[in-house]
Amino acid sequence: MRFLQVYVYLLLTLSVQAAESDALAIHANLLARHLPYGTVLNPIVAAPGSSQIVNYTRCGDSAIWTGHWLAAEAFRWRVTHNPDALVNARAAVAGIKLLVDVTGTDLLARCAVPEDAPYAKGIASEEASNGSYIRALDGRRWVWIGHTSRDQYTGVFFGLGAAYDLLADAAIRADIAALTTRLLDRLIGWGWNVIMPDGSSSTTFLIRPEQRLSFLQVGKRVNPARFSDAYRADSVALAVQTSLPLTIDALDDRSSYFKFNLDYITMYNLIRLETSASLNSFYEDAYAVLRRTTDDHGNAPCNMIDRALHGPDARRDADTRALLDAWLKRPKADYYVDLRGKVRTCGDDACDPIPVDLRPPSDFVWQISPFQLTGGGSGVIENAGIDYILPYWMARYYRVAPGGIIRLRPRSTPH
Repeated sequence: MRFLQVYVYLLLTLSVQAAESDALAIHANLLARHLPYGTVLNPIVAAPGSSQIVNYTRCGDSAIWTGHWLAAEAFRWRVTHNPDALVNARAAVAGIKLLVDVTGTDLLARCAVPEDAPYAKGIASEEASNGSYIRALDGRRWVWIGHTSRDQYTGVFFGLGAAYDLLADAAIRADIAALTTRLLDRLIGWGWNVIMPDGSSSTTFLIRPEQRLSFLQVGKRVNPARFSDAYRADSVALAVQTSLPLTIDALDDRSSYFKFNLDYITMYNLIRLETSASLNSFYEDAYAVLRRTTDDHGNAPCNMIDRALHGPDARRDADTRALLDAWLKRPKADYYVDLRGKVRTCGDDACDPIPVDLRPPSDFVWQISPFQLTGGGSGVIENAGIDYILPYWMARYYRVAPGGIIRLRPRSTPH
């Protein structure tokens, strides 16, 4: 019996070390190749299999994935207390601050690139439909990309909210509080519309009560003197409405699948920070609609948010571990995938969720439909791997994946 226990322990130890090694390799590659100007971008290489970077792409989603990266580093620090994770989290916060500073109005930019950078023209050309603007900042001229979407704000608030509670560093927490205050003051001042320099509105939060309340919930957490009254007033008016947009999203579980990632990261802060049972009953009703729609889709981050909000579930947690293992088998570049004739199909989609290692490529695989049969490019865009490191470190923190953890549990810690 003693021999068997030791054997199982060694197997688990080796498994943990292998998975952590993979995660740390992704972190290292992200730092080396995906942060040329402080926020997350994806490199374009000269040819499939090449390591030579010739340009950068997906600037329009830099804010959302920088927010996810911040959350990943915060969970990593909480699990390991590795000082590198704290350094990286500080860099992620600085990157988000750049996206707020560069607009000059506390608007969040999609991304920002120095005007004299070698890839600036290519990035601005690719993002022409979103509009590019020039502004001097700290003695350097920057190109920043506008037409900012709700997606970008949602990813940033997700990262700021998680990191504030996970990181035991007063300076970072103060920076997060200041950034959150600036972003929220500007959104409230604009009547929850996102206003571009020409006066046009790129999007509005007036139709998304759950996102407004989630942002205010983070604001109340980091700056209660400023936002407690605003959250209290809006929650009375809007809590009952939170189910409606999620119910509409759930009507079609195949198209615009990215909406579900946004819904989960919104509900993460909204529910976990709520102290009122009556308000939480509205939020939980909304979340239940979301979860019923997606709980069998094979989505690791969504599973982890469900674990964070509702505790252990043996079947779901085993599924999450399998999904993370399968992710490691995926190509690191955007090679074209066509699964027609290879899996059981129902119309234009797969009948069942496609195994993670076979799904078409994406900068965040969990935001594309698990029923999607085709997708990808020519194998020259490199994925940052945030779609692995975020659920992996969450799994370590919430004890879904095995591994040592230094667990501090003040009231402020995510649960």
